[in-house]
Amino acid sequence: MAVSSDEFRNALSRFASGVTVVTTKDKQGNFFGITVSAFCSVSLNPPLVLICIDKKTGSHSAFSEAGAFVVNFLREDQQEISQHFASASPDKFAGISYRLGMHGLPILSNALAVLECRLLYSYEGGDHTIFVGEVESTKVSEGNPLIYFQGKYRQIAG
Repeated sequence: MAVSSDEFRNALSRFASGVTVVTTKDKQGNFFGITVSAFCSVSLNPPLVLICIDKKTGSHSAFSEAGAFVVNFLREDQQEISQHFASASPDKFAGISYRLGMHGLPILSNALAVLECRLLYSYEGGDHTIFVGEVESTKVSEGNPLIYFQGKYRQIAG
């Protein structure tokens, strides 16, 4: 018996995860960014990560065409940034502070950590595409991560 989408989503909500915003640009140089919960490290040698993006998302084609992407780990005070990039806003970078990285892609200011990646592979994954990138550069700063658990943003209790 197959599990329904609602049952599956409910079960997955019990997995606490950090919050990431991934960014890229299309062939015309337009920037795209989206809040992504499906992020995972794949390998240490070589350093590989994966992100999964819904095929219906407006930014999907940009990630498919681009040869690179950036993973921005959000810190605990960046909930509004996560919500902004999860919205249907046509200009995701309006009012957002960022700088350009090694591939000319947006790196969000004050991110907890940043991974600049070269796209290596993409795979079909149901209603998503799995993008695997080789990490070419990292930047890490001090602070606590923004956490998402049971449909709500959380902070590490300390």
